Amino acid sequence: EVQPVESGGGSVQAGGSLRLSCAASGSSGSRLCMAWFRQAPGKEREVVARVDTGTLFAEYSDSVKGRFTIAQDVKNDTIFLQMDALKSEDTAIYYCAAVRTRVSYCSYTEGGYMYWGQGTQVTVSS
Repeated sequence: EVQPVESGGGSVQAGGSLRLSCAASGSSGSRLCMAWFRQAPGKEREVVARVDTGTLFAEYSDSVKGRFTIAQDVKNDTIFLQMDALKSEDTAIYYCAAVRTRVSYCSYTEGGYMYWGQGTQVTVSS
């Protein structure tokens, strides 16, 4: 079973940067779709970015495009979310999700992922 473990959340002022990490233990080098979702208070969980660990193809939501970047440490089955130019509306709990895949498509919905991390809080103050 794959177990995503997030780290790297925290508090930062608007305009600042944070980097989140997600280590997918138990993946045994399997090709995965991995994604970052976030949930702000009173709002639904939404996808932020997703990546196919086989092709390294990443996609981003419009709200973070140009500010957030996914990087990958293939050897250690870890992905990173570099978040720059943070805004107060980026404040949320960020969740890492994963699912094994054999096709070149990673879902943008929660239902497309089988394994979830516990979440890490990101707070951006204005």
